Amino acid sequence: MTSKITLAVVLAFATLTSGCATVRSWLPGDQAAANLPGQLEPIHAVAIAQDQAVFWVSSNGCTRKTDLTPVVRPVRDGSVITLRRIREDRCAQVQPQGVEMRWSFEELGIAPGARVSVENPYQMTPSA
Repeated sequence: MTSKITLAVVLAFATLTSGCATVRSWLPGDQAAANLPGQLEPIHAVAIAQDQAVFWVSSNGCTRKTDLTPVVRPVRDGSVITLRRIREDRCAQVQPQGVEMRWSFEELGIAPGARVSVENPYQMTPSA
């Protein structure tokens, strides 16, 4: 009897949680994300200073600035940058600390001194 109850609970939970992906797709933000180029790029680190955005991203040895595109959207009190990878790095010389990619606010179309936030998830650097 206990196993039947457990099975019923697991099935009910699976049914409820499988709807999360469907419900999320109804949300406006997710539809906007689906229209963005490339893939969301996890970052090792970011620094916003002196009207520049500096990202450290994963690289297999061939990542170039042109392989990534920063998507900037205005928000009430500044801008949000989302870094997207538009070309995969298929080289075999993994850079464990990642590589630095830099954009000036001018390149990004952001006013000097503006408030900026970053929307990318962080990726932990592998330990040595």
